[in-house]
Amino acid sequence: MTEKTTRRPVRRTGRRIGLLLAGALLLLLAMLLSLMIGSRSIGPAEAMDALLHGGATDDAYVVRSLRVPRTVIGLMVGIALALAGAVMQGITRNPIAEPGILGISQGASLGVVCSIAFAGVHTLTGYVGFAFAGAAVAAVAVYLFAGSGRGGATPVKLALAGAAMNALLAALVSGIMITNGRVLDEFRFWQVGSISGRGPEVAAQIWPFLLVGLLLVAVMARSLDALALGDDAAKGLGHNVALMRILGALGATVLTGVAVAAAGPIVFAGLAVPHMARALVGTAHRWLLPMAALLGPVLILVPDVVGRVLFPPSEVPVGVMTALLGVPFLVAIVRRKAVAAA
Repeated sequence: MTEKTTRRPVRRTGRRIGLLLAGALLLLLAMLLSLMIGSRSIGPAEAMDALLHGGATDDAYVVRSLRVPRTVIGLMVGIALALAGAVMQGITRNPIAEPGILGISQGASLGVVCSIAFAGVHTLTGYVGFAFAGAAVAAVAVYLFAGSGRGGATPVKLALAGAAMNALLAALVSGIMITNGRVLDEFRFWQVGSISGRGPEVAAQIWPFLLVGLLLVAVMARSLDALALGDDAAKGLGHNVALMRILGALGATVLTGVAVAAAGPIVFAGLAVPHMARALVGTAHRWLLPMAALLGPVLILVPDVVGRVLFPPSEVPVGVMTALLGVPFLVAIVRRKAVAAA
């Protein structure tokens, strides 16, 4: 092996580390903007002072009581959606897979609708448990359906079972809302997808599940690289393909449940972020997953900030803004040869 050949992996590793550091700086900038910008603009010095030292001014109250919880929720939701999307694309070997492919988002929606219609729940903190339970039940049902019959839960069977479950759950949600106007009025504010109005109690409810999801994804990193080579190659490398898919689906379910329970069904982030990360650092999941975890919150927080100032004093929910701002960017990324080669 020549000296020139040995230098290439070193340069590639250095480039990837540099990109991860750039992603971390971009995330810090997005978090600072989230603390500063809104219907009441606050300077960076004032925002940092309120964050670090508190205070009794109106600016300090806005930062600590309103924008810090909103930023933390955006951070958690962005990480969860990005990693769930990367895992789903890995275990299904489907480049257009996203967190809703297993019916998880629709399951959470059904859980929230049922909590309003039948349990008398009318608060965001009350929705979280029902949304998470609905997401978990939907994912388990999809995997049981896909795993029955010959061949087990193959990528194609998972996608087909997920599509069928999505259709069924969407019909149930629509049926309940049509017959109950009060449910429709309450549910539509959750369904649009937003991190506004979420207090620290929501973050306290979801962080243990986020931690579990992160641990499952970390365990799956090398296995996802093996799955990318195909089932036969993964088996030849000594991996239990069925167990890998179960753990991957479980991790994606937990992470998606976290995001949807906290903020509603925010589209696009789970689909786009893994492609963006892959274009920057390549397909190896030990680099892809950290980069996705850095870019995911950016794709939540920046559109959220833009939505606050686009039509003042009203706000455009982040679920709308992610689609409006993200789709053109994803189209540009997909056209790049780096993504095509991935």
